[in-house]
Amino acid sequence: MRVVLIVVFDGFQLTDLAGPADVFAGAAALGAVSGYRVELAAAQAGPVRSSCGIEVTAAHGLDSWTGPLDLLLVVGGLTFWAAAGDSDLVSGIRRVAAVADRVGSVCSGTFLLARAGLLDGRRVTTHWAGGELLAQQFPALTTEPDRIYVRDGPVWTSAGVTAGIDLALAIVAADHGPDLAREVARWMVVYLHRPGGQSQFSAPLTANPPRRDPLRELQVWMEEHPESDLSLPALAGRVGMSTRHFSRVFTGETGTTPARYVERVRIAAARRLLETTDQPMDRVAAAVGLGSPETLYRIFHRHLGIPPGEYRARFTNSEGERVS
Repeated sequence: MRVVLIVVFDGFQLTDLAGPADVFAGAAALGAVSGYRVELAAAQAGPVRSSCGIEVTAAHGLDSWTGPLDLLLVVGGLTFWAAAGDSDLVSGIRRVAAVADRVGSVCSGTFLLARAGLLDGRRVTTHWAGGELLAQQFPALTTEPDRIYVRDGPVWTSAGVTAGIDLALAIVAADHGPDLAREVARWMVVYLHRPGGQSQFSAPLTANPPRRDPLRELQVWMEEHPESDLSLPALAGRVGMSTRHFSRVFTGETGTTPARYVERVRIAAARRLLETTDQPMDRVAAAVGLGSPETLYRIFHRHLGIPPGEYRARFTNSEGERVS
């Protein structure tokens, strides 16, 4: 039985706790060879109030935890900075981390691990809103602010809120294989499996949400069909507008031009294929509507500063297997 100790503090984000806890419980229920037992801890045992007002009971105080531990997972919340200043909480995290096989964080929980000195020299991520502050306050670590989650050896860190589910699914996949993680995701009705390197923002999230239903529906269709004709006349035709009117309305409501939006959709689709498949570059380019490897290469350089081959290499381990 793998013991997972999740650390909370006053004002923590409830989803940061519930999401990963449900993943580990689901893995155990669905037949993990060595299941998970989730325990809850705080600086002192007792009731802990979440940011939404729901109280949970921490059965353990960090100062009294003993025994083997597979994963120490620290959640986040808007009160993370005050929590990071709690010497009892931070020293407790440091002490328990010394007996844990792995340590991890969800959202701004990364700040508590950093304050405990557990992230020096590590690559980490956190909620997008805290990436700059994390880098400023803790220069001994390397922040990758756009990542959903990052694994650096025994240290796992994730972005905000629901990214904790992605992190937990990745841990289940690492422990028991992708089939079990996929089954857990199916039962939880969540998307499997956003690779860790996927951006915290899909193309729609980088733009303002349009007010008009036809434009929102068009965005969904574009994400699902990046290989289709996404030229200005074709898109305008799908929503029954002239090209001039469509361009003006789309730009006005989303804050970006149709052409820029299409490029974001296609590069996001290309990143997913590079992260999760071994398709050659010409097939990747064709599958996302970019036409040729040369165009794929040019767009990757413009947006990410690296060629697609180097980007893919980040998701392959030393034995040539895909990782996420």
